[in-house]
Amino acid sequence: MILMAAGLVLTGCGKSNSNPPNPPTPAPPATNAAPTVTNKAEVAHPSGGYLGALVQADKSAMKTIDVSYLNQAVQLFNTQEGRYPKDLNELVPNYVAKLPIPPYGYRINYDANSGQVTVVRQ
Repeated sequence: MILMAAGLVLTGCGKSNSNPPNPPTPAPPATNAAPTVTNKAEVAHPSGGYLGALVQADKSAMKTIDVSYLNQAVQLFNTQEGRYPKDLNELVPNYVAKLPIPPYGYRINYDANSGQVTVVRQ
């Protein structure tokens, strides 16, 4: 009986594993050499390329957010007051906590006749 129990324990109680374990994959050989760039276009420069595109996308996102937020506040002001604000300072503090600061090189343009807020280059 003891021999039979030991045999079952050693064989895994009769369960068989049909999938053999995967052999470990060898690690690639280690090199201390730095990668070389043969195409200068692959190198990211702060003034252009990938980083420049990120900076431009950030500016665009900031402009879109600021404009949409201010346009909603102007429309709410118009609905409640029956007129467009004379300038954006009328929105503070009841409609916006403070006016946003535009990205460097841009300014916030407000047309009181149409109630449209835009961000334009200076």
